[in-house]
Amino acid sequence: MAKGKKTPRPKAIPPKGFRDYFGAEVAERKSMLDKIAAVYHRYGFDALESSAVETVEALGKFLPDVDRPNEGVFAWQEDEDWLALRYDMTAPLARVYAQHQNDLPKPYRRFAMGPVWRNEKPGPGRFRQFYQCDADTVGTGSVAADAEICMMLADALEAVGIERGDYMIRVNNRKVLNGVLEVAGLPEEAARERGIVLRAIDKLDRLGPDGVRALLGAGRKDESGDFTDGAELSEAQAETIMSFMDALRDDTAATVARLGEIVGDNATGAEGVAELSQIADLMGAQGYGPDRVVIDPSVVRGLGYYTGPVFEAELTFETVDEKGRPRQFGSVAGGGRYDDLVKRFTGQAVPATGISIGVDRLLAALRAKGRLEGESEGPVVVTVMDRDRMGEYQAMASELRASGIRAEVYLGNPKNFGNQMKYADKRGSKVAIIQGSDEAERGVVQLKDLVLGAKIAETATHEEWKDQPAQFEVPRADLVAQVRMILER
Repeated sequence: MAKGKKTPRPKAIPPKGFRDYFGAEVAERKSMLDKIAAVYHRYGFDALESSAVETVEALGKFLPDVDRPNEGVFAWQEDEDWLALRYDMTAPLARVYAQHQNDLPKPYRRFAMGPVWRNEKPGPGRFRQFYQCDADTVGTGSVAADAEICMMLADALEAVGIERGDYMIRVNNRKVLNGVLEVAGLPEEAARERGIVLRAIDKLDRLGPDGVRALLGAGRKDESGDFTDGAELSEAQAETIMSFMDALRDDTAATVARLGEIVGDNATGAEGVAELSQIADLMGAQGYGPDRVVIDPSVVRGLGYYTGPVFEAELTFETVDEKGRPRQFGSVAGGGRYDDLVKRFTGQAVPATGISIGVDRLLAALRAKGRLEGESEGPVVVTVMDRDRMGEYQAMASELRASGIRAEVYLGNPKNFGNQMKYADKRGSKVAIIQGSDEAERGVVQLKDLVLGAKIAETATHEEWKDQPAQFEVPRADLVAQVRMILER
């Protein structure tokens, strides 16, 4: 009788484009998000948690660089409906607001934090699951809301440790760009060409002017050999677009004036220029000047639902990569006004504006700046010298926890004490507690200061070792107080 083939063991790796996050990384992210949430809360924004799964119909055709609604998202069919994991936090907000608008205050200010998923080609530092941190105001068309979002973003960046001078928030207006497109001879009906132009300009920082000009023309082949179709614009049309991107001047007034010259008497463009001028005035009156916020025509944002002002936060400080080469982190947040998104559900225009922070990228920047600890503080480890006294060891850990000290009992094989110390070291523990039968009879415990012990082992002489004992005995009743003293030291 022939033997059946063995089922191969599954590979212990995550799917391509996904990764695992361990204790220190999770703690760092939570700490950063807590600081951002505190800023948002001070501005009057409330937290919202919406479903990670939406209908494809609700998400809409707004994912960058795709034409079909279920391309670029993780989608599946259930009965007659197509469902998908959310690819951002904004499209779900539109659904939430449309569903609950009668119960929500107007305008409605909300912030949301959590993972999103995009079924796109992964690459170095580019994952298919990543965190976003959003804040949006729905229900007001006032550009004061856009100005407020930009000021709040500046406050949030500074709150997490990005110093003034190390970031810049750049502001533009899609109405200005729409006016430029009309001046260049690309009406709204030229949806394909407009889409390519928007995506091309949005890649200026990565591709440079030559790369953008190629996408405005016949197209561009990247380093991998993939070819991206261009907008097939004429030289004159492309020149109009490039002049718009080159409109940045030394001060805000000059930039706004130059944009006014480019759009001329185009009504849409002129309206956008006026809004930019108003936003700059509002922020300047609050002390948010060109050291933090500037008007920059090169910012357009790629998503198709933006209808007015758009924003992007760029980190301007320089670091080095793993090979010692200089690099900049670039954009860590983006957003803008999207007055037509809720209309898809209600049939009525509902103005809205918001910002989204790329959490992983901002965390990496903070780590590069030395603003995050690489390791979280490990727990106090209660070692096990006698299996029959496990209840007493657990009692020690419980007393420490009740006093707000992180603690755990070693639950591996206790026979080899050296392995218990190796475990404590791997956990990043600062203190180990030791109590054998002799210490128990005398009502004492041994405390091992693992940090001091490591330092002494590296540098101290034998005499210094005796003068600074890293392990000492204390009364059992003083356990909590003595452990706290070591941790504070």
